[in-house]
Amino acid sequence: MNGRIATVMVHTSPLDQPGIGDAGGMNIYVLESAQRMAAMGVEVDIFTRRTEPNSPDIVEISKGVRTCYFDCGHGHLTKEQLPTHILGLSKEFLRKIKDGNYDAIHSHYWISGKVAMPAAAQLGIPLIHTMHTMARVKNLNLAEGETPEPMIRVQGETQVAAAAQALIANTDSEAASLVSLYGACPDIVHVVNPGVDLYTFTPGQGRKSAREFTGTAQDALVVTFVGRIQPHKGPEVLIQAASQLVKHSPHMRPRLIVNIIGGASGANTEEVERLKELASWLAIDDVVHFAPPVPRAELVQWYRAADLVCVPSYSESFGLVALEAQACGTPVIATAVGGLRTAVADGISGVLVDGHDPKAWSSVIARLLQEPQRRVLLSMGAIEHASHFGWDATARGTLDIYDQVISENNAASKISGQ
Repeated sequence: MNGRIATVMVHTSPLDQPGIGDAGGMNIYVLESAQRMAAMGVEVDIFTRRTEPNSPDIVEISKGVRTCYFDCGHGHLTKEQLPTHILGLSKEFLRKIKDGNYDAIHSHYWISGKVAMPAAAQLGIPLIHTMHTMARVKNLNLAEGETPEPMIRVQGETQVAAAAQALIANTDSEAASLVSLYGACPDIVHVVNPGVDLYTFTPGQGRKSAREFTGTAQDALVVTFVGRIQPHKGPEVLIQAASQLVKHSPHMRPRLIVNIIGGASGANTEEVERLKELASWLAIDDVVHFAPPVPRAELVQWYRAADLVCVPSYSESFGLVALEAQACGTPVIATAVGGLRTAVADGISGVLVDGHDPKAWSSVIARLLQEPQRRVLLSMGAIEHASHFGWDATARGTLDIYDQVISENNAASKISGQ
């Protein structure tokens, strides 16, 4: 198709650094898929809330892809603070797009869906929505002590699911949740797997070169976590598992390195310090190393330098970290939940673990660290498995849905106009 799409991502900019604040896999998803769709002839404007007063109204990211800022609320607000601004954001968004001749609106995350709904209805433009994560799913899989998602989000997601002409799910599992937990009509739910940048995330020159780049000893046993530091992502599980590992396999301790790479999530700025205190209390602060989020080009080296990457999330709509690591040739250990069952091929590209028992995680990690030949096989499987998830396929699948929805909308408009 050729046309113009208004993408809405209110609570974080596509230009924000993933792994800190409210920026994460969704930022990568929106930007990568937009750039691939633009390469296929579609113009994509990504609308987001201005947080810096000096930001220009429009920033051209690449040919056919622009970030368009609009104002509502002042300065940096977390996504927990944004729901009170939805009405104002909706008015501003409508004002911005009403003369833009857009063929469809694609909103990402429930707040954006709520912001886009009035504009779509008033302008007669079809609304496509991607949830990315869902409150009901998260609330069924909370980490210990984690605060449940509020009812305003559950209600908002239910309203968006009812208003959208199409809902795009990352996996079959997410599609099933949309239908069973939100009453979405199965006919409008489509599955499009997210991708991985297969041009950037590659095995490259291998582990030796990557360890020189990251300053890691060549004989180290490296286990890495990448993501926002929040209970739901499960970094505490990995730290507790490391404690168990050095107890039952003390001979591995001198070589063991556990990297926790990421920043505080949203308003929860104390989580990093809490985890550092936990590592100290468990007497493994010599093993556990914390690092801030790193640019994508450097992140590749951290993936390559690792023997294993762990994704111990409590729920995950997909798990881009798992795919990125595998594309670099690093096997992944992940929780057997949600989209991670798709992102990781159990026994082929990595290992899926039921639940979050640190002893279970410890035993899986120890076994793989002590079986280098199995890791070689998993590494080969990881590269092959990740190769099926390029962003070009994501873009094509999304464009097919746009085509279908726009055609249906045009046909309905002709009928109503007769």
